[in-house]
Amino acid sequence: MQFQLPYFLRAKPTVEDGRLVVSCAQEQYEVTVRRHPRARRYTLRVRERDRVVVLTMPPRGSLRQAKDFAERNAGWIATRVKRIPDRVPFADDVEIPLRGIMHRIAHRPRARGTVWTEINENGSALLCVSGAAQHVARRLRDFLKREAKRDLTEATRRHAAALGVEIQKIGVRDTLSRWGSCSSDGALSYSWRLVLAPPFVLDYLAAHEVAHRRELNHSARFWRVVDQLTPERRRAEAWLKSQGNSLHRYGAV
Repeated sequence: MQFQLPYFLRAKPTVEDGRLVVSCAQEQYEVTVRRHPRARRYTLRVRERDRVVVLTMPPRGSLRQAKDFAERNAGWIATRVKRIPDRVPFADDVEIPLRGIMHRIAHRPRARGTVWTEINENGSALLCVSGAAQHVARRLRDFLKREAKRDLTEATRRHAAALGVEIQKIGVRDTLSRWGSCSSDGALSYSWRLVLAPPFVLDYLAAHEVAHRRELNHSARFWRVVDQLTPERRRAEAWLKSQGNSLHRYGAV
C-alpha cells in the first residue's frame, strides 16, 4: 500500500494535518494524517513498533480525499493491525530475549540483589528480579539499559580503535525511528533494545555508527568502511529487516 521514493529524495513530513477514524467489522482504527512535501499520491502504512496507522498525502491533497482513501482501504488497515504481535510486558513468568536468547522472567521477592541471570535445572535461561512486584518492570528495564550501554560501549570502542577515530560520548535511549545515530562531533546514541537482539546485530550497529566518524553519509565509501569493520553486515541487515520491529514489543506498560 506504499509507494516509496528513492531514499535521497525522502524528507521528513513537515505538517501533521490531523487524525481520522475508519471502521471495519465493527472495529475502529485511528489514522494519523500527514502531508509530505514530496508525496505524489495517497499512501498507507502501519508502524509495527507502535501500532500507529499513518496516511501520507501530497502537498495539495485534501483531508476529505484522505478520509475517502482510508475508508476504501479499511479492510487492509484492519488486516495489517491484527497481524502485529501482542505487546509483551516485563512481568513474572514472561519470556523476553536477551542477546538473542529467550529468558523467562522469574520474580524473586525475597532474594537479595536486583536483576541477574540463572540457568534452572531444566537448562532454561532465567532473568531473576528481586523486590516488590510493582518494581519488576522498572528494575528489569534499568538492567537492560545498563547491559546495552556496556555491550555497545565495548563494541564501539573496539571498532573506533580499529578505525583510528575518536568517540566523544556513547548514550542509549528508547528510540523508535532509528537504531543508532552519530553526530558530527562524535557523539553516538543507540537504542537500548539492541541488547535484546543477537550479538552480531548489536556489533554491526556499533560498526555502522563508528563508520560515520570517517564518512558522515551513506556513500559507497561509507559502506566499504562498514565492511572493513564487520563481516556481518548483510546478515545483520537481514535480521533487522525481518525481526527488528519485534524488539519494540517488549516492556510495554
